[in-house]
Amino acid sequence: MRIGVPTEIKKQESRVGLTPESVGELARAGHEVAIQDGAGLGSGFSNEDYTAVGARILPDADAVFKDSELIVKVKEPQPEETARLTPDHTLFTYLHLAPDPVQAAGLMKSGCLAIAYETVTDAQGGLPLLRPMSQVAGRMSMQVAAWALMRTKRGRGILLGGVPGVMPSKVVIIGGGVSGTHAAEIAVGMRADVTVFDRNNNRLAELDEQFRGSLKTMYSTAHSLAEAIKDADLVIGAVLIPGAAAPKLVTKAQLKTMKPGAVLVDIAIDQGGC
Repeated sequence: MRIGVPTEIKKQESRVGLTPESVGELARAGHEVAIQDGAGLGSGFSNEDYTAVGARILPDADAVFKDSELIVKVKEPQPEETARLTPDHTLFTYLHLAPDPVQAAGLMKSGCLAIAYETVTDAQGGLPLLRPMSQVAGRMSMQVAAWALMRTKRGRGILLGGVPGVMPSKVVIIGGGVSGTHAAEIAVGMRADVTVFDRNNNRLAELDEQFRGSLKTMYSTAHSLAEAIKDADLVIGAVLIPGAAAPKLVTKAQLKTMKPGAVLVDIAIDQGGC
């Protein structure tokens, strides 16, 4: 199969769809891999890193799309990329179509076969391609939140874990799945006061056992969540419905009840946000 890897053109995007190590595995399996000139630079990979493992370097995105059967990306195609797709193409990337009808219409018009990483399931019904990204997002949410809580960033000017004699920050995590669990791990490690909300009692019981009482769990209702948001220093939205738009659980009216300088990090934004 002829596999093409174009440059990620989404604003501030620096990742590339395949590392040289992965390209080498594909080449050894008999596939032809074409990399757009400079596609790996933002991830620290040179053209030479790819040619050394058997890839070809093509000058631009038009050449990559015309040469390839399978297009491998990280992020969803932008309109100029969708316009390059034909019925002869298979596109493999994160799509997140639920909040993006323009992209969905463009893909249907192209006639290509588009496979979304985030909906690929394994034999156990899990999401093996989405899981690592959710792990990253969960852990990174706390890193971003701690930065945003700084007074110099117009936050509340408090530490997540407090200090002796000062209470720790109150962290509310909406969703006890992969992202929420990894956010909780970092927050608990930073000694924050953490409460995880979910509508699955079995999952709440698992979290209670996993964290050995170092966080609180709460069944999520509109009332319980609204009350917790009022008192929170940090709210993490980590709700996922595979293949569908995220449910809207925090209203604009509720945002107005939050403390001045409190922080909201919505990991579910790729699916429209919660």
